[in-house]
Amino acid sequence: MKSVPKLIRRFVGILLLSSILLIILNIVLLVVFTTRQIPNARPWKTAEEVVNALHQAKDGNYVLTDEMALELSEADVWGIFIDNDTKQVVWKTDNLPDTVPTTYTLSDIASLTRGYISDYPTFTGEAENGLVVLGYPKESFWKHMWSSWDYQLIANLPKTVLTVLIINVIVIFIIYVTANTKLLKSVKPITKGIQDLSVGEPVQIKESGLLSEISANINHTSDILQSQKYQLRKKETARANWIAGVSHDIRTPLSMVMGYAGQLKDDANLNPEERQKAEVIVRQSKRMQNLINDLNLASKLEYNMQPINPAKQNLIAIVRQVVVDFINMDIEDKYPIEWETDEALTICPVNADKDLLKRAISNLIQNSINHNEQGCKIYVSVTADSYKCTVGVSDDGVGATDEQIEKLNNAPHYMFCDENTTEQRHGLGLLIVKQIVAAHDGITVIEHSTYGGFTVKLTLPINNLVF
Repeated sequence: MKSVPKLIRRFVGILLLSSILLIILNIVLLVVFTTRQIPNARPWKTAEEVVNALHQAKDGNYVLTDEMALELSEADVWGIFIDNDTKQVVWKTDNLPDTVPTTYTLSDIASLTRGYISDYPTFTGEAENGLVVLGYPKESFWKHMWSSWDYQLIANLPKTVLTVLIINVIVIFIIYVTANTKLLKSVKPITKGIQDLSVGEPVQIKESGLLSEISANINHTSDILQSQKYQLRKKETARANWIAGVSHDIRTPLSMVMGYAGQLKDDANLNPEERQKAEVIVRQSKRMQNLINDLNLASKLEYNMQPINPAKQNLIAIVRQVVVDFINMDIEDKYPIEWETDEALTICPVNADKDLLKRAISNLIQNSINHNEQGCKIYVSVTADSYKCTVGVSDDGVGATDEQIEKLNNAPHYMFCDENTTEQRHGLGLLIVKQIVAAHDGITVIEHSTYGGFTVKLTLPINNLVF
């Protein structure tokens, strides 16, 4: 269940990343907001500029430059100048509201400096003999009337902010884990169920929680797969039983046919042509018997009904014995066998069923014989390295086309037949070979021979513990 911890780590990673990004975003927004608010100090600077632009004329009146007057007008800002001595307004702009007084006390000046006049936010600029006051539109600025801050609070502000952020992250993490605990508990049996489905195991997940619908679908899928598996097993068993039954039923009449045909072949009362026909019947009946045996064995191997009895074996000795048996049977020397195994290689240890391996190697040699009626030379070799033993059976006969070899390596069916002959071609015998080798955890490779014919290589794992 490696996927669940991985999923949890992913959730936690996403949470931490989201928290960090959120903090960074908040900091960026704070900086942007603060930067945008910095220009709000502009009213104070404008008041200073008005002080510099306000001059007293020869007649004693104060005059503001046209440029500054235009700037105040465009901003809808009014202004007054309060004389230090008289506390009277000695200059004002044309747009001064009627609610703004023209006489002030010291307490009034103190109040307007930090606050408002008639709800207009005011900003002041200090002149030599008076005070310039600018009034901005209502609700354009908010001023702190009684702002005061503890010095230690400001001094420890960075540490305080960092602590608050850490606490926020921890609280968010706890809330996230608590909220997703149920989800994670629901995910674990679902992932286990999917893993079991992949290997054909029955699955029954409790249908509750946030993912109950997914659990129900997995349970339903498991029921369908188990039903299909059961039906397939029934079909496979019926097929294997049918093949075994047909094979058994054919053996008795086939034995009678072979027996009577053998008697007719040896009957001196028959003419040579009739005895030759009887001999053909015997030969074809023998071939039919071998095909039935092969079909039965292939069926048992396919459905794991053939018992495998592995034991300590020397693969070289098994192959050599099969080669000697074929050499002894080849009286006419029509199919000479050349032993190409290195003489220094005397032991190739495997854990295998001796009879099945002999059958596989015999099938390969017989395959070369069956498909080269004009005769051919057969080459048998055994090679080994630290991990595997390889048996090679080659010939210099008619061989096979690239397409035929491709089909033999990949086609799942029992036999591959030539369109121009009724004889079986490289099929059931090779299938049995591949099944036997697969049952021993080996591999079978079919390819062109370096001698111009056909080659099959069987590779089995070495088991050094058997010797």
